[in-house]
Amino acid sequence: MAKCAWVTGAGKGIGRATALRLAADGWRIAASARTRDDLLSLQAAAPEGAIEIFPLDITDRDATVKTVQQIERGVGAIELALLNAGTHRPGHAADFAVDDFRYLVETNIMGTVHGLAAVLPIFLARKAGQIGIVASVAGYRGLPGAAAYGCTKAGLINMAEALKPELNEAGVMLSLINPGFVETPLTDKNDFAMPDLITADEAAGYIVRGLEQKRFEVAFPWRFKMIMKLLRIIPNGLFFMISRRMVRTR
Repeated sequence: MAKCAWVTGAGKGIGRATALRLAADGWRIAASARTRDDLLSLQAAAPEGAIEIFPLDITDRDATVKTVQQIERGVGAIELALLNAGTHRPGHAADFAVDDFRYLVETNIMGTVHGLAAVLPIFLARKAGQIGIVASVAGYRGLPGAAAYGCTKAGLINMAEALKPELNEAGVMLSLINPGFVETPLTDKNDFAMPDLITADEAAGYIVRGLEQKRFEVAFPWRFKMIMKLLRIIPNGLFFMISRRMVRTR
């Protein structure tokens, strides 16, 4: 019997590409996203019967729990939960907006927390299961223009690092996925150069291989990942000399 994977944010971008890649590899996919039409398009693009759709606003805690229960009853025991749902809004000092921060925290952090809260009791009881949390290399350091987005991704990185030892002891595999720039409807809105931009299909390849290898951190692409990791460890004075050059005249 095919293994069951639950993928959130599956309607577009990285989530869609990864759901299709897993389906092609023989997984049975329970796909969640806010927009039903996106999910229907995803379902039509996959082998027949490979993807079941579960429309969901991940910011709704109770709906997330109910969705997981429905998947477990109707599709099968979830073996992989890929918590990918997230969004982006630029954040600058000149137009610092509380609502933007709240929106991104509710979607990127609390949406992931709701997914974890729904699957962790099941996985812990089984002493099995795999979780992939999609954050971003933008969480390594604070970058101009990403004040709100970056802080949510940094929070996901910290949370995953904190949970990893306990989940290892419990027999649950946790992976942290940190993409660089990927061609998606969100990055299509960017009006600046995006170094080492890759396609969503390429990102899906990195993710699936990393999950198969049970790596904790799956970060890509290689060159941009290494640049961001270097920025993470250099002294603050040098980092701010570099990041000052990223400030755009508005």
